[in-house]
Amino acid sequence: MSRRIGLLAGAGVLPRLVAEGMRDRNLQPVILPFRGIADPDLRSLAEEWRPVGAMQLGSWIRQLRRGQCDQVVMVGKVDRAKLAHNPLAQLRERPDWRALRLWYRDLRRDRRTGNLVRALAQELSNAGIELMDSTTHISEHLAPQGLLAGPQVDAHTERQLAFGAPLVQSLADSDVGQSLAVLGSDVLAVEAIEGTDAMIDRAGALAKGRSWTLFKTSATNHDRRGDVPVIGPQTIARVAQNGGKTVAIGAGRVILLEAEKVRSEAERLGVRLWGF
Repeated sequence: MSRRIGLLAGAGVLPRLVAEGMRDRNLQPVILPFRGIADPDLRSLAEEWRPVGAMQLGSWIRQLRRGQCDQVVMVGKVDRAKLAHNPLAQLRERPDWRALRLWYRDLRRDRRTGNLVRALAQELSNAGIELMDSTTHISEHLAPQGLLAGPQVDAHTERQLAFGAPLVQSLADSDVGQSLAVLGSDVLAVEAIEGTDAMIDRAGALAKGRSWTLFKTSATNHDRRGDVPVIGPQTIARVAQNGGKTVAIGAGRVILLEAEKVRSEAERLGVRLWGF
């Protein structure tokens, strides 16, 4: 017999991959799309469709209970920078008392992603709902090691990989960001709350036509109950547009969205894709 499981869905392709993975495993996804954020086409994969606000934690719990779910996965993009630092945006989302209490009590001094995920997981657990590892139903989409697409690794690239990989791992382990850009033996740009796309654009502007490398990974002890970092075809195209020549991603730590399209785009644009 199929079992019901909740899916809190933000923007992007990832919620669809998770819903399909649930269906493939004979599970019934009760999808809670964030209003105005999630893709409405997800509804075709839902056993039940129960829209909620992105900052209405009490509503999440009520809808999961009504959907008979004691487990939930949370994936997809939410503009955390806007919600964290724009009071008007917060008000437009109409946060409920549970969300406000969590935001100003548990997260008042530290609103980094890891702490946010732990606080949300505890609040859900107090209501009898388990926040699950977000890769549980999509493990086959995690990046493998080695050359995944594009030109072979040359001596220059080997030096870039040796220089940048430990730096991005240290950055991720500090829970500051998950990406950085390297040019030669210099760090060109570091990701923070603005996200990877904005950092790629900044790296391109700073590189001024010189080729550079994007590194992306997750922390050694990354809490996979929150989103795992992803790259998709658009990431490859954006890197190429900004003069990047290599994208290096943590094997087993980064999800390839639409993997065949990612590889095809990398081959077409001459961007090296490497799992380290």
